[in-house]
Amino acid sequence: MLDLKLLEKNFDEIAKKLQTKGVEERLLLELKELFSKYKEEKRVLEEFQAKQNQFSKLFGIYKKEGKDINELKIQVDENKAKIIAHQEIVKDIEEELKKLALQIPNIPDPDVPIGKDEEDNVELKKVLEPKKFDFTPKEHWELGEKLDWIDFKRGVKLAKSRFAVLKNEAAALERALINYMLDFNKNRGFKEVYVPFLVNSKTLLGTGQLPKFEDDLFKIEDEDLYLIPTAEVPLTNLYRDEIIADLNEPIKLTAYTPCFRKEAGSGGRDVRGMIRQHQFDKVELVAITKPEDSDKMFEEMVNCASDLLTSLNLPHRWVMLCTGDLGFSAAKTIDLEVWLPGQNRYREISSISNTRDFQARRAMIRYKDGKKNRLVHTLNGSSLAVGRTLIAIMENYQQKDGSIIIPEILKKYL
Repeated sequence: MLDLKLLEKNFDEIAKKLQTKGVEERLLLELKELFSKYKEEKRVLEEFQAKQNQFSKLFGIYKKEGKDINELKIQVDENKAKIIAHQEIVKDIEEELKKLALQIPNIPDPDVPIGKDEEDNVELKKVLEPKKFDFTPKEHWELGEKLDWIDFKRGVKLAKSRFAVLKNEAAALERALINYMLDFNKNRGFKEVYVPFLVNSKTLLGTGQLPKFEDDLFKIEDEDLYLIPTAEVPLTNLYRDEIIADLNEPIKLTAYTPCFRKEAGSGGRDVRGMIRQHQFDKVELVAITKPEDSDKMFEEMVNCASDLLTSLNLPHRWVMLCTGDLGFSAAKTIDLEVWLPGQNRYREISSISNTRDFQARRAMIRYKDGKKNRLVHTLNGSSLAVGRTLIAIMENYQQKDGSIIIPEILKKYL
């Protein structure tokens, strides 16, 4: 959540930044109006409280001088009733402000390029050259069906569209990738955690999925439980409503989970194949740091995910997201896009974000800084989307006869 005090002090400047992220002017004007109302009602409350302090002093004076205090007592009682009534008014406006603030995204960092959508994202660099084929490379769904690796029809039969069944070598490769990714991340200092795949609404509120993105979540009927859209949600919330005693070193976590998304806003995009599924596997990185350590941690996480792709010999590129393509909670994001020769294009396979103190304020995650409690910074990133890594291996390692070579580094996991 945004720092409401900061927003109040620098409203016009922050509102301008938020508009580059697609926040409607209507919402910002509503917030500004509410701030104005809050300040006015708080001023009135403070006047009543100041008057009450004056009455208290007069009580002492009247008693000392032997004056009648009955009239003064009536005034005190009337003023006290006004204080109580106005405290309720101020409290209601505060709640309204918080409720509205929960719908407003994080402020983009100053170095994030301004733009409307993915067309305005900025390529930072390419890693590894795409392989040149002496035949026309096939897309993963064609390879998967011919090799009996992916069964889309039975996925639909078992559930509905955007579900698939992995079979034979593909199922084993999916498992191998999960184990390899976890081991790779552990060697980089990330501690492995196994978390629930169902979480409550307070947990989703903490990382920013609720209330704004409820339509993209799978909810359990008659329960305050939702299927997780990413391991970022339970991992970050492990420290919700806590004060971390020692944060001299960042807390670095990694976890494998299946992820569940309705893909409510995807429309007719990527209906073929496994690029955009309702259920998919992912290995996640999460870090919790002091504010001064988060930039260094961000760089470390991007390098970790990129080096993982490099170890699999998968060509990819780094892309800085523009303001209009930035996620709700993110202040800054670098996407890693892997080369898919069958599609002849780069596709997102990892997204690493620094949310600054945005999630920490919502989830009340703090650390001890001397005698003070300060908000942490939280970061998250895919390392990697397992299904998309499987797709990338299929397309990049395919042979002319339709077979697929398994990367050497994964053979010990199979």
